[in-house]
Amino acid sequence: MKNIYLQILDNKSDNSEIVLATVTGTNGSTPQKPGSSALFGSKGLIFGTVGGGVVEGRVTKLASEAILSKKSGHFKFNLENDISAKEEAICGGQISVLIDANLNNHLPVFEQLKISLKEQVPGVLITMVTRFSEDTVLINRYWISNTIKPEMPEEFLLKIEPVVNSILSEGNPSDYREMELSIPDEEPSSQFFLEAVFPPAKLIIAGAGHIGKSLAHLADMLDFEVTVIDDRPEYANYENISEASHIIVKDIGETIKDMNKSNDTYVVIVTRGHKDDASALKPCLGSELAYIGMIGSTHKIAAMKSDFIENGWATLKQWESIHTPIGIDIKSRSVEEIAISIAAQLVLVRNSKK
Repeated sequence: MKNIYLQILDNKSDNSEIVLATVTGTNGSTPQKPGSSALFGSKGLIFGTVGGGVVEGRVTKLASEAILSKKSGHFKFNLENDISAKEEAICGGQISVLIDANLNNHLPVFEQLKISLKEQVPGVLITMVTRFSEDTVLINRYWISNTIKPEMPEEFLLKIEPVVNSILSEGNPSDYREMELSIPDEEPSSQFFLEAVFPPAKLIIAGAGHIGKSLAHLADMLDFEVTVIDDRPEYANYENISEASHIIVKDIGETIKDMNKSNDTYVVIVTRGHKDDASALKPCLGSELAYIGMIGSTHKIAAMKSDFIENGWATLKQWESIHTPIGIDIKSRSVEEIAISIAAQLVLVRNSKK
């Protein structure tokens, strides 16, 4: 699943027929959280979500109108309706949605964002919303990172930079904050929405067999940057695993040994046998990896544990950090179900990171 701003760049020739809707605020029980975004075209939803159901229905209608009028808007929906109102949402809260009808105005900013992600540099997308009247909303966007400072009024930047530094230091990819700022003696004030944008987590799949292939497909949809390693070219190729960002046809153990193993890297070991599993696992232990998972039966895992500890390849604490048997227990039977259980565990670990 590609970052939604990169999707906009991919469709820039059609952006006159596309609007971006973003949840900017919530109160009480709502179907989505601030920062959730979706692209809408003349025929409805294209990508992403702002909550589904009645909320998405309303936003779809507003998006269709915005495509024709080229007018952006900032809307608030009250979801505190009685259950008897069958066509209304009954979540019990309020949700605000910003609709940007002029995406081409922000392409240079999205290009900066794209370059930063390619260089593995996190940043914050700043969306400035100024309401001049009930139906006149101006949207400005800025990209800021440790290497890029946006051209915006200094009065705003001085107050925004400390918040940006806090977002980047905390490292929470879901961080989304709101500020209201104004320049003295100038009207009106503006709302600023600060959205953390981090490079995608890296997933290394050791093994290009059936499970590795299915997992690569799911992980790509879940916004992991997928690398598949196998020494069998008939399996490790883009025709077989088209969703992988990188495919490496080499000895698995040696390749993992030479790779950068940072705290935003996840390793899944699903090779064709015990020997390859062991060679893939050894260089992972003692690293800062966010996740190490290895497939295997109870008997195989017990035997490997004994070998690793007796030979000094792993301490008991290191072994206990491995997710093995791998995946969330959903009583998997098929290859696809096993891949789903692993993907769910990867998401759980990623979303639980502080």
